[in-house]
Amino acid sequence: MEPVVCTSADGTPIATYDFGGHGPDLLLVHATGFCAAVLEPMAAALASSFRCTALDLRFHGRSGRSPDDYRWERFGEDVLAVVGQLDLDHPYGFGHSCGGASLLLAEEARPGTFAGLCCFEPVVFPGPPRPPTTTGNPLAEGALRRRETFPSAQHAIDNFASKPPFSTIDRSVLEAYVRCGFDVVPGDEGGDGAMVRLRCRREDESAVYAHGPSHPAFLGLDRVACAVSLLCGATTDAFGPDALAADAAHLAHASVDVLADLGHFGPLEAPATVATVAADRLLAAPTSADSAPAAPTS
Repeated sequence: MEPVVCTSADGTPIATYDFGGHGPDLLLVHATGFCAAVLEPMAAALASSFRCTALDLRFHGRSGRSPDDYRWERFGEDVLAVVGQLDLDHPYGFGHSCGGASLLLAEEARPGTFAGLCCFEPVVFPGPPRPPTTTGNPLAEGALRRRETFPSAQHAIDNFASKPPFSTIDRSVLEAYVRCGFDVVPGDEGGDGAMVRLRCRREDESAVYAHGPSHPAFLGLDRVACAVSLLCGATTDAFGPDALAADAAHLAHASVDVLADLGHFGPLEAPATVATVAADRLLAAPTSADSAPAAPTS
């Protein structure tokens, strides 16, 4: 699927995708290191309830880079640019991990933008922002060791499927990740197809992780005008019930659900299950329809 490209506030091109469906607009935002396509299986399960759109955050997928500027507030700007330039009508939002934080940052910057949010383990650390660092940050350090190239797309799929954390995700999600999260390397035709390379470079992914504790989303939760459904996996090693309860305490309208048998990658492990819960929570929650969204910016 060819993207429609929007332009974020600082001029960075942001790739967007229309996943179809019927109903109110729903914007889907992926986790660090992934791309919009991994949420397409979820969008298919949501198609009877929402018209689904997704974006590649900067540094990811087919979107551009903003070198040396890894502030997560930029992700919030990417979200707002997409809402405004695609004329999404007071949309709902679903975000996974970094995607959840991006939606919250966008809503905090422009309260009333969203009719409601569902965030699966949003990366929101309690307390004030902390200085970004790679040292002592296992995700940032691990990203620097990521393998970036594979002899073919099939080789990449087989490699990821053989070991965690990718071995736990749905096969359709894994195939979408490789199909859309990798570039074909020109001139490298092998026996199983062309060599592929990650679009999200490992140094960019590492820097994004390093800046994860540095954004101010937690301090701005009281500015969120819409209801927020917070989800986590029962077996998560990341943002579990305690973290979500800390967020919920600062939100005007919030609910917390723990999904059995899922981990931090829940939306990628069981797209249909998470889609069902997300749709139920979004459509049942009070909306911010009486709060007119601020005028869109480019």
